Amino acid sequence: MSDVGEVLVSRSDIARMAGVKRPAVTNWERRHPDFPAPVGGGNLDRFRADQVLEWLSGRTIPANALELGELTGTTYGDRFRAGLSGHRSGSLLSAVEQLGAQDAERLRGRLRMSEYLYVLLSLVFVQIREPERWSRFVKDPETALRDLDGPGQGHGEVPLPEVIRILDNNPPASPDDTRQAFDRLLEFLGNSDARAAAEYHTPRSVSRVMARALAAQGSAKRLHDPFVRTGELLSAYLDAVAEQGGGVPESVTGRADSEWTMELAHMNIVLHGARHARILPGSRYAARNDDLGDLRASFDVVITNPPFGSTARLPHYTPRHWRYGESRSAEFDWLQYVVSRLAPEGRAAVLMPAGAASRSSAERRTRASMIEDGVVECVMSLPSRLFELTAIQTHIWFLRAPRGRPEPVLFVNGADLGNMATRTRRALANEDMDRLVRAYTSWRESGQGVQPGLSRAVRFAEIAAQDHRLEPALYVREDLPPVGASDAVAVARDRLAELSDELERLREQAKMIDRLVELRLRRYGL
Repeated sequence: MSDVGEVLVSRSDIARMAGVKRPAVTNWERRHPDFPAPVGGGNLDRFRADQVLEWLSGRTIPANALELGELTGTTYGDRFRAGLSGHRSGSLLSAVEQLGAQDAERLRGRLRMSEYLYVLLSLVFVQIREPERWSRFVKDPETALRDLDGPGQGHGEVPLPEVIRILDNNPPASPDDTRQAFDRLLEFLGNSDARAAAEYHTPRSVSRVMARALAAQGSAKRLHDPFVRTGELLSAYLDAVAEQGGGVPESVTGRADSEWTMELAHMNIVLHGARHARILPGSRYAARNDDLGDLRASFDVVITNPPFGSTARLPHYTPRHWRYGESRSAEFDWLQYVVSRLAPEGRAAVLMPAGAASRSSAERRTRASMIEDGVVECVMSLPSRLFELTAIQTHIWFLRAPRGRPEPVLFVNGADLGNMATRTRRALANEDMDRLVRAYTSWRESGQGVQPGLSRAVRFAEIAAQDHRLEPALYVREDLPPVGASDAVAVARDRLAELSDELERLREQAKMIDRLVELRLRRYGL
């Protein structure tokens, strides 16, 4: 037991680290003659930690007193040793698994699941970032009841003393434990939000591909997400920069369309290392962001998953960012807005529905203008079913500031990657993400974009011959026929795929509208 040296502890220290009430230590001392005697020059409230540890190691915790993560046979000494090293025997990640999943239905009371998870996220943030405030919560859970803000009412239905006790007994073992725990709660929240309001949060694998591809070019000084959701893309970029040994951006900014998502995004990016974080009100329509002011600056990196699958309301004036044409679709409103926010050497990654790469009429003309101005750098297709509650297929559009001339476009076809993680959801493995990121970064570094079956760099003339369609499957094939070759079967197959994507988009749009109507009716008690 000599590993704790000559550390001295008080009765209160012993109680806290052993996970018992203060009177329990006094009872042990009175009832057990072999309990360690106080030491120190007249200070009768100090005990040698190594002696206390040895005594507690002989006392097994009763089964009904075991806490999350503790196995049968765990001793009070195990808890005490963990307390001495700075954390208890559990972990914050295991605690949020219990609170956010296993016991969530029991603990949430009358709160909707998304509201209850917001309470958990707020508590975890306070525990990690505001120790003095957390101490007040631990001493008096009613303080948390008064202090916590968020969506919905009825926090009093949640047994906060129990929730706070579990979190306090399982503080983060490391910064990585902190991030994983917060990210896990955000996953729970994303799933519950999707069911309640048809808002799809960005899957972690997609966030990592977008972030790592951009971070490979060096750390941005000014990082921005104009539709921040819960901050998952900004935090993924901060993680990617840290992995590559880059510096933290000087400013990290974003816009959110509600107060509680503003708070969530801010908490998320702060926990992932942002030093100067600022989340401001935003809109679901890119054109309206200009009216909100405050963030008119340009940015080195923009990374975003904006809302799509809807028709934007045309404003009474022509937005400044509509450089490439009138945009009735939300997709091309957002794409043009992102381009308008890029610094001269800036880059962006924007998640888009697959249909945006092939729709005709005004959208085809906008695509053509963007390609002719050199702002489309890469279009990367992802597998369908990556999102929890939709089969929609998505593309990542990598954009750059205008060049004033057509440039080759890299197409990466990742539509067949990944495996089914559940019956309804596909996931990208680490090696899949690595392949996608390397395809983009190797082309950026060397200009070599040909990887048969995965990627290919294509010049403007060939894209124009395909009616300015930007579907990677059109250009990335094992044996690509020459431009203009007659291939009726391939044309028919591509047309059917296009129609299928459009039909899927319309179905998802209808579902979103139905869910939003249901949510609105529920708010009014109907």
